[in-house]
Amino acid sequence: MHSSLIGKLEKAKRYAQEPDRVTFETFQVTFRGDNDVHTVGYGQGNWQCSCAFFIDAGRCSHTIAMEKILDPMLTRAASSEALAV
Repeated sequence: MHSSLIGKLEKAKRYAQEPDRVTFETFQVTFRGDNDVHTVGYGQGNWQCSCAFFIDAGRCSHTIAMEKILDPMLTRAASSEALAV
């Protein structure tokens, strides 16, 4: 293996162990829920979900699950802690 690639792989491994280096600004995923498949996204400081509950409440199990999965990589404003009542 090329020696410079070995160094890059070691650096990538270190980066992967430090998720606070990454902050999501925008993304979209397909979320397979228990009853249906939903589109969940984050952009311009706001969560979005295609489920009916989100449309009424502005939060849902799908967006909360994504917050928990991505917590170390989300801005404070995007995390559940900032939205908690």
